[in-house]
Amino acid sequence: MVSLKVPAKFNFILRKGKVMKKLFTLLLVVCMMLSFTGCQKESDKEAEYKLGMGVVTSLESSKDGQAQVDATVAAVVVDAEGKIVACKIDVAQNKVPTTDGVIDLTQEFKTKMELGDDYNMVKYSEATKEWYEQANNFANYCVGKTAEEVKNTETKSRDDGLHEGYIVAADPELFAQCSMQITDFIEAVVKACNDEQASSFKTAGEFKLGVAANSEINEGNTKDATEEEDGVVAIYSEFAATVVDADGKILAAVIDEIQPKVHFDVDGAITEKEFKATKRELKEDYNMVKYSEATKEWYEQAKNFADYCVGKTADEVLAIETKVRADGLHDGYVVAADETLFASCSIQITGMMAVVAEAANYAVKPLH
Repeated sequence: MVSLKVPAKFNFILRKGKVMKKLFTLLLVVCMMLSFTGCQKESDKEAEYKLGMGVVTSLESSKDGQAQVDATVAAVVVDAEGKIVACKIDVAQNKVPTTDGVIDLTQEFKTKMELGDDYNMVKYSEATKEWYEQANNFANYCVGKTAEEVKNTETKSRDDGLHEGYIVAADPELFAQCSMQITDFIEAVVKACNDEQASSFKTAGEFKLGVAANSEINEGNTKDATEEEDGVVAIYSEFAATVVDADGKILAAVIDEIQPKVHFDVDGAITEKEFKATKRELKEDYNMVKYSEATKEWYEQAKNFADYCVGKTADEVLAIETKVRADGLHDGYVVAADETLFASCSIQITGMMAVVAEAANYAVKPLH
């Protein structure tokens, strides 16, 4: 056998070639890993959103024999560019008879969304879609738009002999899906988009939006009319909007409340309508600090409670431990047992617990 001796310079070239091949292979692997990691980061990247809520309240439908409060609530989630990515709308339309000057304190109220088909819009009008269907259609129409674009939705006044003067969508396609008056819808959605007290949150996953409204007659501020003095019915409503993740845990929450009052005489005739703004809108003008021992205003305490609910499910919110105040200041108030929470939110929390949990449940399982 003949043994060939490879010159030293060729050995060097061969060795260098093998090294270069290994380096090239290593570089290729690193590039692939970086590329894969980059894709992962892009797909898992958290986006920032804001949850806002807007309430539009009207007492104008009150008439002799009936006090009425209509409160349209809209909840929106907007992205970093201010575009709506989710929208929900509901209306608390609360009516209380005043015909004989006596108020029935046992009344229970449901929102239009909760009434569903029982609202009977199709049955008692020319509408082909129920209220909840039309409201959902308008909410869906708002998705992808900014507050300014929703505000500039073109409208027209109906003159078809059915609902003369109603301000409705001018766009035939939108009108076919939502033939109701949309002025309060527009105002509530725009308010929600421009909510200065919106709650920010970040997530890379899917989320769902829910809104709820609970109403009651406030007995402490309600009284029957007499010959000497007018009566008053206080119809209070609490609102909450929540965003929940795939596990039903709250990512963000917002809470608000209205306290309108309608005055009437012994014959049931309306004598005065009393409403300024929501508690969040009033801010310092609600005067909780001025007229109580509280060190934080209502809107601040409500935000603290809403933030406390983040990370919890609806059931966990309902299970928040409470205690009854017996400190001579607000005896009987049901407040947070947790000292840290109570320090930041000393107001009664049962109503807020209920409405936040309801909004979270409606996010997980929408009514319609």
